[in-house]
Amino acid sequence: MASSSVRTLVDRVAVVTASTKGIGFAIARRLGLDGAKVIVSSRKSKNVEEAVLALQLEGIEASGVVAHVGNKDDRKRLFDYTLGKHGKMDILVSNAAANPHYGDLMTITDSQWDKLMQINVTSAFQLAQEAIPHLETSGHGNLVFVASVAGFQPIQGLGAYSIMKSALIGLSKNLALAVAHRNVRVNAIAPGIIRTDFSKTLIEDPLKHNDIIKRIPLGRIGEAEETAGAVSFLVSDESSYLTGETISVNGGMESRM
Repeated sequence: MASSSVRTLVDRVAVVTASTKGIGFAIARRLGLDGAKVIVSSRKSKNVEEAVLALQLEGIEASGVVAHVGNKDDRKRLFDYTLGKHGKMDILVSNAAANPHYGDLMTITDSQWDKLMQINVTSAFQLAQEAIPHLETSGHGNLVFVASVAGFQPIQGLGAYSIMKSALIGLSKNLALAVAHRNVRVNAIAPGIIRTDFSKTLIEDPLKHNDIIKRIPLGRIGEAEETAGAVSFLVSDESSYLTGETISVNGGMESRM
């Protein structure tokens, strides 16, 4: 999805976590094309370097930090770097996620459950909690969580992941209420089945792929770039009276509680 000719995010500084590939990278790219200065992050320095270079080659003002959102020191380093380089932070897109378990929900181990909870919910909240004071002072503070259609409607084999994404949608709504008086808007997107490394288990098996396609009115798997426009809209002034909402980007796939 290309950016519009009107650069709606000029002079904004955007931090996007887990943003060196897939949906995170697509979001960082779109925000950059729409005028934002972008900070990408990942656990691997090689991935950060490659993503920054790719963005810069498109004329985007981009830089990056190695950071694991589950690590408090890494989160602090990410924000300290952003503030040191740009003096502010206007936008945070919380995209980091993990799914160490696929299959029957009843077979999940304690360690797998703990990892899902830690990365998908706890770390997302801690990241937001630490970012809110900085977003508040920007005058354009926006936080977007990347949830999932699975948070609205369970997907076979992704039971625990679905539970965590339901919690993330709930976090978005409650946090929006909690920080509205601080002039920070909080929203989320809920991608459907998007062609990324994360979704390989679902879309590379012909039987699973065919079953999924039957559930998508548009009749195809989505591309990462198709999620990014919704985020750019949510963090722009075009959505200035919108908070506590989740935009589903799922090709018409049913998404209701």
